[in-house]
Amino acid sequence: MAAEGTAAVPHEESADGKKDNLNIAIIGHVDSGKSTTTGHLIFKLGGIDERTLERFEREAANLGKSSFKFAWVLDKMKAERERGITIDVKLRNFETPKHSCTVIDAPGHRDFIKNMISGTSQADCAVLMIDGTKGGFEAGMYKDGQTREHAVLAYTLGLKYMLVCINKMDSVDWSEERYNEISKEVSSYLTKVGFKEDRIQVVPVSGWTGDNLFEKSDKMPWYTGPTLIGAIDNIPAPKRPVLKPLRVPIQEVYKIQGIGVVPVGRVETGVLQAGSTVVFAPGNFKTEVKSIEMHKEILPQALPGDYVGFNLKSGTDKDIKRGYICSDPKRDPAMEVVEFTAQIIILNH
Repeated sequence: MAAEGTAAVPHEESADGKKDNLNIAIIGHVDSGKSTTTGHLIFKLGGIDERTLERFEREAANLGKSSFKFAWVLDKMKAERERGITIDVKLRNFETPKHSCTVIDAPGHRDFIKNMISGTSQADCAVLMIDGTKGGFEAGMYKDGQTREHAVLAYTLGLKYMLVCINKMDSVDWSEERYNEISKEVSSYLTKVGFKEDRIQVVPVSGWTGDNLFEKSDKMPWYTGPTLIGAIDNIPAPKRPVLKPLRVPIQEVYKIQGIGVVPVGRVETGVLQAGSTVVFAPGNFKTEVKSIEMHKEILPQALPGDYVGFNLKSGTDKDIKRGYICSDPKRDPAMEVVEFTAQIIILNH
């Protein structure tokens, strides 16, 4: 049963022997522990050192939020740290035995749903974070909760694999009964939304203590499925449309002193090459790509699925904005249109 998290899916190695890229959206109701769990996972995988974590702990304690030390690995804005919630989309990377992962930590608060949508639209799969505490799960799952809405949005945006993370198991005394209760209800809802049963995995964890993130927890002997990392490695990287015309929707535009304008986004189709000329629509602004960077590594080219920043020869943040599309001016460039076909989903009526 998928709720046990044991459904294995085949893994495809890339042709050059490198790990496949997998973009993962972390979604779910506010306060379900998305940033804390992701931050702790990154710490366990060596993404931050002990000294940095100790500094986060001191700074969090000064604001009376000592339990937020792992969340601060991702939540860096002053408003986020003071309010204790994620406002904007955060990107971090880590490596599993099979994948090179980019984590997209999306806001859970309903005030920032547009940021959640823009972040999730860049992902290949989703981790739906569930607060397993008494009342916590119910608050997210029912009236005005974001669990259902995020699940529907993820499916609507084209995600086919869902990893359900039942968090805060330490607060329910590692209860198998509570796990089964939530697992059954959430899995049932996801299949009604449209997710296939064999593409749903449900993993119990504690983002705060780190149980079942990277190593099996001895506190839940009843659970026989994979850890969170193991479940991520069960998800296959999608086939990448390399031969199609270049399309890079711009997620953010940064103005970096001494470098210039750096657009950031995921290559959806085609190949983005350093030294090539690109055009941004709307506006028809053309310029040359000086360099491409992913996870602080300079690349000669970026392929579909790569989440990259690229330095341009010219241009300002007035020429390129979030939501613009980067393409090849010589091969079916993105064009402004008079009309388009849209899929409209009504969540509440």
